[in-house]
Amino acid sequence: MNKNVIISVKGIQTSANNDKNILELVTEGKYYRKGNAYFVTYKESEVTGMEGTTTTLKISDGVVTLMRFGSVNTQFIFEQGQKHMSYYDTQYGTFTMMVTARSVSIDVNDTGGEIKVDYKLEIDNNKSGENDLHMFIREVGQLDDKCCGDYKTSN
Repeated sequence: MNKNVIISVKGIQTSANNDKNILELVTEGKYYRKGNAYFVTYKESEVTGMEGTTTTLKISDGVVTLMRFGSVNTQFIFEQGQKHMSYYDTQYGTFTMMVTARSVSIDVNDTGGEIKVDYKLEIDNNKSGENDLHMFIREVGQLDDKCCGDYKTSN
């Protein structure tokens, strides 16, 4: 299985003083299965500030691993109730990141699906804020009632 997919991502970052930053992205990517894990991969754009970076998510057994390679290099592991350390390598330097997933919801199968992650982020031992990541994965040309929530459009 190796499919062309449309990936809809909505990220909400809430800072320590409750300022919200919302990023929404709809892009094309690849979706495939290897062993017991699903993978979704796409290229970041100017919109995300990470142009030249490829993002891959590995989805398996209640764990979502986000890997980025290119202008930004990192690996975040989202596992409910667990804290994971990683390095965030950018052209401006490398930072130590601690990611604590409060909830991880995965509903994927061979045709696509949905991922929701609610997590706290610390950068160099300083609380950076709380984040929500919501991703829909669907085959190119497919749209059903379960897909895309806020992303649906009416004709």
